[in-house]
Amino acid sequence: MGFIARFLSGYTENFLVAVALWPLASAALTLPILAWLYHRDGRLRFGSAVSTYLAVLYVLGLGCFTLWPLPSGDSGLGITYGVPWQLDPLAFVGDFLREGASTIPQIAFNVVLFMPLGFIAGRLLRWGFWRSVFTGLLASLFIEAAQGTGLFGIYPYAYRTADVDDLIYNTSGAALGWACATALAHVLPPGALAGEGEVTHEPGLIRRCVALWLDATLMSVATLAVSAAVSLVLHNVPGAEAWADVPYVLLVAAAALIWTECVRPWRHGGSTPGGAFVRMSCETRERTGARRAAFYAARAATLGAALLFPPILWLALALFYLVARKMPYDLI
Repeated sequence: MGFIARFLSGYTENFLVAVALWPLASAALTLPILAWLYHRDGRLRFGSAVSTYLAVLYVLGLGCFTLWPLPSGDSGLGITYGVPWQLDPLAFVGDFLREGASTIPQIAFNVVLFMPLGFIAGRLLRWGFWRSVFTGLLASLFIEAAQGTGLFGIYPYAYRTADVDDLIYNTSGAALGWACATALAHVLPPGALAGEGEVTHEPGLIRRCVALWLDATLMSVATLAVSAAVSLVLHNVPGAEAWADVPYVLLVAAAALIWTECVRPWRHGGSTPGGAFVRMSCETRERTGARRAAFYAARAATLGAALLFPPILWLALALFYLVARKMPYDLI
């Protein structure tokens, strides 16, 4: 089994690179991960959170094992010459006849490498067999295309072999991983998903922050898109330049804030677009008439100020919540 140990030792650097990148990727993806967990489970589960962050490590490892190391220098593989594509689906037969058992670790590695992907699809994402297998095929196709095109043209030549056999091995691995997830579900059933339309009126600070991040992202995209369209009109429509001094970006941003944090939740039981995704309502208790209008006005003013003056106001709001267990506008 010495050749297996030598084979695996060749991937030590790839694994270390993935581990080094893991904290950075996890930090960058924390808000999307939390949003997805709240959306799927209706609350945060320790096991789901750990599994999701391990899935991030796996995806990094998948990229590092298949695409790292990158070409470097002024000459060499991928820079002045490349590796041809391998498009014969039966090439492994000839390799085995020529090299014997030494080809088995590479085949097994390609199968095992994609088993976690199938397991994640079946266990964490709760996908069916065909969807999981098709995802494995697409992921493998993406990797092989990246290898065969010099990372999609970043390098002049292919620095790794794009092999059609790898598509077969990888897809088979995804199928086996999904089967393992299904078998485990019979022994250790996964936690129940949140019910359709299930919404909490007592959201915690983390869920509120995630919802605000989603809303802020939506407002930013909408503001940029509308402002770009207005700018295009001002610079291309005769006579429109007279309106160039109007602070249209600020007006668009204010309109986006009012719609996202006031109009939309007013009409949908207190759920902003981000709040609806993470299954929460900002209305912690029933309000009607002038009190409800005052609540939304105070909330919009508070969040608008928080978006304009971070992070001091964010810290003040967080401290207020930790003491009072509610936001200032919740007191109305």
